[in-house]
Amino acid sequence: MASESSTNNSITSTHTLPNNSDEEVKVMVPPLNFAMVAPGVYRSGHPNRKNFPFLKKLKLKSIMCLSSDEFNEELSQFVKDQNIQIFHYKIDGNKEPFIEIEQKEISNALVKVLDIRNHPVLIHCNKGKHRIGCLVGCLRKLQKWSLTSIFHEYRRFAVTKVLADQEFIEIFSEHVPYNPDFKPDWL
Repeated sequence: MASESSTNNSITSTHTLPNNSDEEVKVMVPPLNFAMVAPGVYRSGHPNRKNFPFLKKLKLKSIMCLSSDEFNEELSQFVKDQNIQIFHYKIDGNKEPFIEIEQKEISNALVKVLDIRNHPVLIHCNKGKHRIGCLVGCLRKLQKWSLTSIFHEYRRFAVTKVLADQEFIEIFSEHVPYNPDFKPDWL
């Protein structure tokens, strides 16, 4: 059985490997709901201090936040220390019946995601479910995915509260004026 050793200020765990090995392994902790969207594009919930060693390994150029919340000091310091560019879109989630994500905001965010000069990029909202699910769903529409496949991927992360977001994705028709000279190969 692996044994864990840690200190009060530790942000990673060390484990001794089984079979009487003295070799230790640092455990990397990805952010909540972390996944690769496409080469150079990752999604997650809001990163915290214990995720920073993992994020360093990604060698991020950009972090995009879709949240009306302000960045916390730890994350602000991390992006400054790592020379990571921030794109912050103050977007509230879809809440029926009167609050809807603005298509223009998603279009503006997609322009940044579709520019390889910003890759690798981590896109996140608070939990990595709904707002990011809408952004990724709209990206999938640009990739010509079927709505069935888009909604299946969306539900894998969101689980609940899917109707308003799925409607948003389905009716998304905003022009996304990305620069074709810097578009990723997967588009």
